[in-house]
Amino acid sequence: MAPACLRTNPHWVSSEQTLPNVLRLLSFNIQVGINTQRYHHYLTRSWQHFLPHARRQATLGQIARMLNDFDLVALQEVDGGSIRSGYVNQVEHLAKEGQFPYWYQQLNRNLGRFAQHSNGLLSRFAPELVEDHKLPGMLPGRGAILTSFGQGQDSLLVVMMHLALSLRTRNNQLAYIRERVADHQHVVLMGDMNTHAEDLLDHSPLRGSGLHTASLPGSYPSWKPARMIDHILISPSLSIEQVEVLPQAISDHLPVAMHIRLPDQMCKPREPNR
Repeated sequence: MAPACLRTNPHWVSSEQTLPNVLRLLSFNIQVGINTQRYHHYLTRSWQHFLPHARRQATLGQIARMLNDFDLVALQEVDGGSIRSGYVNQVEHLAKEGQFPYWYQQLNRNLGRFAQHSNGLLSRFAPELVEDHKLPGMLPGRGAILTSFGQGQDSLLVVMMHLALSLRTRNNQLAYIRERVADHQHVVLMGDMNTHAEDLLDHSPLRGSGLHTASLPGSYPSWKPARMIDHILISPSLSIEQVEVLPQAISDHLPVAMHIRLPDQMCKPREPNR
């Protein structure tokens, strides 16, 4: 774990920082702005993983407009500023275009000017804490962003992640995450988890955690969604107001949105320091 330096867009910072009664969440694997629409595009458009493409900025614009409807966003497969993205930090760009006051880019695979493989956090509310966690695995490159809102027993702990494809490695990563959240009452796990909810909740180290989610149609592949591998999991103290897989075929994944109701005590204004 390493301390994370949260970045701020001062123009959008509000003096009102109390969490709302209903918090709007989104998780989206954006595939570095590549608009994949068919399996053969993985081959014919593979060069876009290494070189800039004129359509990439237009795709990011589509994503930014969609993000306007949300309070807290977990991004996977974003580029931190390299040749392929035209040296644009995609997390920073989406934070500015979506008018998010707070953002953080987690660099997981640093290939210098060729690629900056990252996860991203966008938030309309100031977190009390942000931590950068490198997840266990034989190969480096998977990470989780841990952030909390509020303090003490009424705080909300949110973990944003992109898990491994391998079952064994993924379970090691989930065991690591389970340890990080074990002492917290109000928890959200969100991201590309590369497996189904039943596997996560019943056949992984998350079993017995009490986390839950809603049954949803597939999120991958975006053009013919057959697998639900992008998830937002929440603790029993939080309830689902609204949930859906958004029909936005911008990436090879579809975004997953959830509105959650927070406990009343979590949404009270903070008492001024004496």
